[in-house]
Order: sequence, then C-alpha cells, then structure tokens
Amino acid sequence: MTDSGIGNEVKALVFDTFGTVVDWRSSVVKAGEKLSRETGQTVDWPTFAEEWRRKGYHEQIAKIRAGEAPYETTDVFMRHKLEEMVPKYGLKLTDDQLEWLHKVWHRLDPWPDAVEGLTRLKKKFVIATLSNGNVALLVNMAKHGGLPWDMVLSAELVEKFKPEPEMYQSAGRLLGLPMNQVMMTAAHLRDLYASREHNMRTAFVRRPLEWGKDGPQEGEPDRQKIDVVANSFVELAEQLGA
Repeated sequence: MTDSGIGNEVKALVFDTFGTVVDWRSSVVKAGEKLSRETGQTVDWPTFAEEWRRKGYHEQIAKIRAGEAPYETTDVFMRHKLEEMVPKYGLKLTDDQLEWLHKVWHRLDPWPDAVEGLTRLKKKFVIATLSNGNVALLVNMAKHGGLPWDMVLSAELVEKFKPEPEMYQSAGRLLGLPMNQVMMTAAHLRDLYASREHNMRTAFVRRPLEWGKDGPQEGEPDRQKIDVVANSFVELAEQLGA
C-alpha cells in the first residue's frame, strides 16, 4: 500500500544509521570472531559488542549532552572505550589489531534490504544520513556497504548529538528544505518522537535483530507521532511510492 500524500509532500529522507541502516551488532561480533581466530583469544563477543555500544556510545553521548564531558567525535570516544575494554576482557592486541578493531565502526554491514531500499528511495527523494557518527566514519561506512547517500549529515557538523534540536534543525537547513518536507527515518522511537517536535515527518522501520535474537524491542509506535511504519526499506519505498 502506498501513501502518495506523504510521498508527494516529502522531498528528503534522512536516516539514523547505527541499527537502522547497518547491523552494528553482528558486524562487531564478526570482526571480534576474526580476531579470535587470528590470536587464539576467546571472548564473549556479543557481550563485548553490546557494552561497547551501550557504555562507549550511548552513555558517553549522554555525558557530553549533560555537560559532564567535552564534545568529541564518535571515533574519539569509541576508541577511548575500546582501550578500557581490551584489558577488562583479557585481550592482548597489537597497535595494528587495536586500530583495526576500532575501525570496525567504519565497516558496518548494511541490513539485507538497505541498499535496495535506499536505491529505490533515491530515485524519488534526496536521501542522507542524520547520524551521531562523525563524517569520516559515515563516508567510509557508505563506501564499505555501497550505501548510495546523496549527502552525509553528521553530529560533527553541528557538534551536537541527537536528540538535541540543532541536529534535527540542521537537516532542513543544510538540505534547503522546510522541516515538514524532511522525513526522519529510524528504528528507534525516541529519535523519531524527538524529530517530530521539530515538525519533521517520521518513518519507523522495524529492526528486531538489532540487539540480537532475544534482545529488547522498541514496542509499538504512537501512530499520532509516526507517519509511516515499515518492516524494511523496500517496504518503506513502496509505501512512499518510490
């Protein structure tokens, strides 16, 4: 079923990236398992990946937003967290191995539907990231995964992190569009509800495996705040008439 009304009103779609476009969890686990094969060091990589994401990413962003830590890019604070975690998990890595593992965030694999769906959406809309990741990370991720962005919008451009207003407002400003012609697309309802406060349109794409088979789920969206709900980017393209 298509929603030609919204599909004709919206001119650009901007995307949360980690978890929505790319499968960060499986990508980090896969990289860790490769390291284990090479070094003979056994680690609970799913637990490692989740701690790195929750504490190294979510908790550090919360500290920066609260003024408890200075602004740093994702690359910088994720490296700091990795350096703390390596000895905690009993790993012994060379500098080259440490850097390779750190840069796994630049090599995250897309969800299976992502490239096809984005390619379809790009035929009708401007498509861009709107991510807390830094510019180099997002560009390298796009090259790695074949993500066909028209533009990379990043927290680094405004030195603020979602859900700060400056992040959402930057999408309309940098794309030269009124906010109601930009659709925030994410697998995370908090992100979408925050964007709605700035007059953006919203699309919720379910990613039930982001935190693993038995991981926490987002729950059901408030349909007063979410314009479109889809199970994949391909389905989203169909609903928007792309």
